[in-house]
Amino acid sequence: MFKYLLLAFTVLPFIELYLLLAIGREVGFWPTVGTVLLTGLIGAYLAKKEGLRVLRRWQESLAQGRMPEEGLLGGVLVLVGGVLLVSPGVITDVLGLVLLFPPTRRVVAAVVRRRLEKRVAAGTLRVTTMNMGGMGGPFGARPQDDGARPSRPRIERRPGDEVDAEFTEDN
Repeated sequence: MFKYLLLAFTVLPFIELYLLLAIGREVGFWPTVGTVLLTGLIGAYLAKKEGLRVLRRWQESLAQGRMPEEGLLGGVLVLVGGVLLVSPGVITDVLGLVLLFPPTRRVVAAVVRRRLEKRVAAGTLRVTTMNMGGMGGPFGARPQDDGARPSRPRIERRPGDEVDAEFTEDN
């Protein structure tokens, strides 16, 4: 995972910068800046439009009592595509368009789904969750205690581990 993050945050920006400078040399500074701004605006518009379409189809499917055809993965890919289109660069724009265009997004979603299923089957998929303190909501919600497992780790006591203590009440 680290190598992909290193690639995404160090190598890719240099490649993007090189491509933007090369395009700027060929067509000029202002047309290049205009193109970057235009793709950002178009990307934001397409991401909003496609994201709302996906959300609306999810709501319609759930209202009819069926599972949405385009799952959660499709929604995440729309979000990633929008972010890629808004960020300046040629490669990120192409990848963003691929993720926002429904037929290619379905192909990418199928590939990602297959990889996830293989990792789950092999037991190599790690999921990290975090508890946000005492906050409610999806991040702070605690499972119902059905007695199957304690909510806190048990401290094993052995003979001879007793501690003398004295408790007093102040009025």
